[in-house]
Amino acid sequence: MRTEATDVLEQARSWRDEGLGVALATVVETWGSSPRPAGSLLAVNERSAFVGSVSGGCIEAAVVQAGLGTIGDGQRRSLEFGVSNETAWSLGLACGGRVRIFVEPVE
Repeated sequence: MRTEATDVLEQARSWRDEGLGVALATVVETWGSSPRPAGSLLAVNERSAFVGSVSGGCIEAAVVQAGLGTIGDGQRRSLEFGVSNETAWSLGLACGGRVRIFVEPVE
């Protein structure tokens, strides 16, 4: 059975097979409201192409930039993004939440 995670991992492997630098971002923990569950994946290549989602679009640009940094220096990164309940309400969101994402090079 194909899953979104399978598609992301296969694309990451395909990019590596083409000789491109690749980073993989994984949602490792969520608190409160989060559009994507733990285990969600996003892969990015050195040309800024990406596949998958870690937030449904809210933080993908920042995660892609972190992935490009990881491709460049080989360093793993732990990222945390969040919004308080008060800020969420002012933005028209139902509630706040936080997400922690781990970014690593694909070798």
